[in-house]
Amino acid sequence: MTSGLSLFPQAASANAQTVDHLYLVFVIGSAVIVAAIFLVILYFVIRFRRREGNLVARRVKESPYIEIAWSGIPLLILMGAFVWGAKIYFDEAVPPANSTEIYVVGKQWMWKLQHPQGNREINELHVPAGEPVKLVMTSEDVIHSFFIPAFRIKQDVLPGRYTQLWFQASTVGRFPLLCAEYCGTNHSRMHGWVYAMEPAEYQRWLSGGATGETMSDAGQKVFHRLSCATCHARDGPPLQGLYRRRVPLSDGSVVLADDAYIRKSIVDPAAQIVRGYEPIMPTFAGTATEEEILQLIAYIRSLKNLPPGSLPEVEPGSVQNPKDGSAPERNQQ
Repeated sequence: MTSGLSLFPQAASANAQTVDHLYLVFVIGSAVIVAAIFLVILYFVIRFRRREGNLVARRVKESPYIEIAWSGIPLLILMGAFVWGAKIYFDEAVPPANSTEIYVVGKQWMWKLQHPQGNREINELHVPAGEPVKLVMTSEDVIHSFFIPAFRIKQDVLPGRYTQLWFQASTVGRFPLLCAEYCGTNHSRMHGWVYAMEPAEYQRWLSGGATGETMSDAGQKVFHRLSCATCHARDGPPLQGLYRRRVPLSDGSVVLADDAYIRKSIVDPAAQIVRGYEPIMPTFAGTATEEEILQLIAYIRSLKNLPPGSLPEVEPGSVQNPKDGSAPERNQQ
């Protein structure tokens, strides 16, 4: 009768069982404490009920040991649960250095995903089993929440900023992908599937869907379509070696050139002016989509080891306006 009953979704990631164990300890521990309190109350009700010869309560002498016990024991239990939960949180918050990065854009009502090799997916995510995968996520419109129940991971996806999570699929198979934040009329239709594949099969899938254009290649085309080289190849702040470098700003502060900094420099360049440069860069908010911004970031990351003054060029006429196929637009930068 209960053969098909399961308290949890399938545990299909490296951290899933750890999360389940913590949850079970909380549930069982809470049940034990509630039962113990109920039994003690029941005992007191019966033992000290009002009856002949016991009409006036007797004063009980205070015991510091009892007070220490009922304060100290719960404190130790809660601190143990806190340390255990904090360890799980930090393990899930810090992706391994060798993680495969996949970029996610939430949009009413779909998930759009890009692999560094150029493969794109909508409402589907193919990943290699047994290898860590890091997701860099943002939204084009409202708050979404990326949720894979079988992996026990959920992370809000916010407009205007990047959030991330990572996982390592431990089981080959197909698992539901959901949006766990109400995001509008068709929120219930914003779902898809995650396919965990054997590494060799995943590589075949990558090759079969390859477009011949990586994310950094696509970002280079966006870079030239927006005429970014007009300044950055000459008098503007150099982009070679920029990624993960500490950048001094005109207000005296210093920021790390990570994904969030680069995105903000593209959509709101006046917010963080690089020391020694004039605030002449225009905003590209509304000109570049979130997917194109991610491609630009991938391109700038590819310039990490290039010396200043060596921005790679594209062949004249090879970059076209994707809207009408005309020559690239020229934007003063």
